[in-house]
Formats: sequence, C-alpha cells, structure tokens
Amino acid sequence: QVQLVESGGGLVQAGGSLRLSCAASGSIFSINNMGWYRQAPGKQRDVVATISSGGSTRYADSVKGRFTISMDNAKNTVYLQMNSLKPEDTATYYCNAKFAFHSRDYWGQGTQVTVSS
Repeated sequence: QVQLVESGGGLVQAGGSLRLSCAASGSIFSINNMGWYRQAPGKQRDVVATISSGGSTRYADSVKGRFTISMDNAKNTVYLQMNSLKPEDTATYYCNAKFAFHSRDYWGQGTQVTVSS
C-alpha cells in the first residue's frame, strides 16, 4: 500500500508564490509518473503538471511559465513551485502518482490554495 502526503498550501496575495510538496511512502519499487491536479468549487478536476521518473514534464497552458514541477527520486517526492499566482489559481490541489507494478493510481488528500486579489 502507498500513501501520498501533501503540504505547502495556504493563503497568498496575487503575485505571490507557494511551493507544494508531495511525499510518497509504502510499497514502491519505482515511480513511473507523478503529477499535480486541481479542482475549484463546481469545476472538474484538471491536470496542472506532470513529470516522469526520467524528468519529462508537461504543463497546462494556463500555468506555463509560472509553475515548475520537479521530482526527487531518492525521496519519492514531487514538488510544484507556483509563482505569479492569480486568483483563478484558487483550488484544491491534489497529488497523483503511478508506480511500477501497481494496477491503480494513488491520490493525496488535497491541499487548499487560495489567492486573494
């Protein structure tokens, strides 16, 4: 069994920055892919950014140039550096992970990010 624990959410003013962290623990042989998703009230959960174990990254168009995803394989941890935050970034952010030899994805509990104008 695997557990994902997120941290780093909070309340910031527009233009500010936050760094989210997600640490995975449990029966992990190797990581295939990890990512961040977000969901605002009444909205669908959408992908924000993903990263493979080899370091390949993808971003939603709305966050390109502002957010950076990174991974520390030795610590089984993924990060999301969020700069130039906008009110429309306000959402609950969820960590997602796919592991080798696991048939299902894993999700964190979510961490709230609120950006005030």
